[in-house]
Amino acid sequence: MKFENIKGSIVAMITPFRQDGSVNFDVLTELLERQIAGGTAAILTLGTTGEYSTMTHEEDAAVVAHTVKVVNGRVPVIVGSGSNSTATQLEKSVEYQDMGADALLLIAPYYNKANPEGMYRHFAVTADAVHIPCLLYNVPGRTGCSIPVPVVERLSKHPNIAGIKEASGDMSYAMKVARCVGPDFALYSGNDDITLPILSAGGSGVISVYANVMPAMCHQITADWFAGRQEEALANHLKYLDLMNNLFIEVNPIPVKSAMNMIGLNVGPMRLPLCEMSEEHQAILRASLKEAGLL
Repeated sequence: MKFENIKGSIVAMITPFRQDGSVNFDVLTELLERQIAGGTAAILTLGTTGEYSTMTHEEDAAVVAHTVKVVNGRVPVIVGSGSNSTATQLEKSVEYQDMGADALLLIAPYYNKANPEGMYRHFAVTADAVHIPCLLYNVPGRTGCSIPVPVVERLSKHPNIAGIKEASGDMSYAMKVARCVGPDFALYSGNDDITLPILSAGGSGVISVYANVMPAMCHQITADWFAGRQEEALANHLKYLDLMNNLFIEVNPIPVKSAMNMIGLNVGPMRLPLCEMSEEHQAILRASLKEAGLL
């Protein structure tokens, strides 16, 4: 399926593991079907929430192949192919494109960071080499660097760069990036708690962690917004805001995987260096799930 002007809730999928640490493909199938049944507009695999940084290249490829096969063109599949090594990013991007990905998510070059021109080339080289759309991923809390607004402006004019996942939480930055929004460049919220402010600035939706837990409601919030039912969208957004925030009470994806296990989805453990939540935070998260009617 072509990734073109996609609006709504895009889930940033977790990767389920068995107790021995291997990928649980049976549960992954169940989770993908649950997302599609809930109205999710597109699937993102191998994002931050998917723990790709703890997986081998072979495991990454196996998850992509399985996801593409199960989804079978029903919604677009976006694959995180980013790296702080542009060469690695390029290699993975071409590979995932050939495996059937509909779009790619490219992260800012963490650790080495880069100056503005290097940042621009990091993304442009990859976008030049593939024929499926690329989304920029700005998440300075993870990468230690933000994509400068002038670099986003330059990249927004690239024919193969279709938008940005903006996960800085900085609304001033997001508003500046919103100036780039147009028919060929979309803005997606990367933070569930500020989805509606991003939509009000011309955003096309959210790439959501919360959607792992409540896919149908995440879809409903965005669908109501785009249908002109802003009051309903706001009411539900505020209703589930505490849960959205508590899914980040510890580093993502520890809380979301914990929440999914609590409600019986059996997604398994995290991989080190991520581990189980503290008992205090588990109690807070469980209370949020009860308040949301999930327990």
